[in-house]
Amino acid sequence: MRVLVDNLKEGCILTDDVLGKTNRPIMSKKTVLSDYLIEILKTFLIKEVEVEKTLVNGTPFYAPVAGEDKKAALQSNDSERNFIDLFLRAKQDFKKEFISWQSGMQIDIAKVRSIIVPLIEQTDMTSSDIFNLHHYSSKSEYLYDHPLAVGIISAFIAKKLQYSKGDVTQIALAGCLSDCGMAKISPSIINKNSTLTVDEFEEIKKHPTYSYQMVKNSPLLKEATKIAILHHHERMDGSGYPFGEKANRIHPFAKILAVADSFHAMTSERIYKPKHSPFKVLEMINEELFGEFDIAALKALSAAIMNYSIGTKIRLSDGQAAEIIFVEEKNPARPLVRLLESDQILALVKNRHLHIEEIIQ
Repeated sequence: MRVLVDNLKEGCILTDDVLGKTNRPIMSKKTVLSDYLIEILKTFLIKEVEVEKTLVNGTPFYAPVAGEDKKAALQSNDSERNFIDLFLRAKQDFKKEFISWQSGMQIDIAKVRSIIVPLIEQTDMTSSDIFNLHHYSSKSEYLYDHPLAVGIISAFIAKKLQYSKGDVTQIALAGCLSDCGMAKISPSIINKNSTLTVDEFEEIKKHPTYSYQMVKNSPLLKEATKIAILHHHERMDGSGYPFGEKANRIHPFAKILAVADSFHAMTSERIYKPKHSPFKVLEMINEELFGEFDIAALKALSAAIMNYSIGTKIRLSDGQAAEIIFVEEKNPARPLVRLLESDQILALVKNRHLHIEEIIQ
């Protein structure tokens, strides 16, 4: 919806680029606004912007609509929600559940299922939604953003791997509950804004075991789902935890969770680690972390990039806008592109200093 900049509040999410006098945006769509960024918009004399109807914390954003959006707002149906709107609202429900676990309450698996299933069955969900989830993750809400996103991404991968509907749901639940054991970790460790000590990290590494203990007696979860929760930080080369399991000793469900968990974590802004572009992360996982992850699960996630057809508009890491003109199957994250400003043809596979930052159309 279009609103006046004066009516914005911290946590609003831009749905369109905010353009200045040049072709490059002052701020790109999906930016989560802080008070500082709102002041920058005012400094550039921006009067109106397009934002989501939901704040990044999942609560509705109420503000008078502006300009041409007024008529559309009067005709809109509030029951119509897009995928991101559903995700942000679901996050509020999940947050309530997580806080209850921190207070010692048992997990209500049926409630968690009612939160995640509408998201994974959303017919409007696309690979673009998967690659944009990280935009809606914040440092302060990461404990609640991350498990929900891992459940969604895990289900997306499972669907690509042709799992049955029942297994897709169980895998989504495993992703959503994989970090429930974090509720047993001291908040002073979870919320620490500097590098963890060795002892603190050892405590964090106990969370898969805590998670398993919290769900092991639930009749609503398959045994495979429970094992996946326990194994989601294991790695194919044996470098993971809590047991250092290798390859075929790691449950297939857990191999999916491992890819989803690492992908979302690396693309999200965390308390002591910066976020990276989803396209950059896929390259990092394929190159720097090669051997740690299941190839089939990784390919299923990477293949989503191939859905971006010729003509898709992107923004590069240096801020330039470009159009994809050819995607090579071996390097889907590094297509041949045409720079919109100069018409120059650029092969990203030969320009390693650049990477795709995001899809803009």
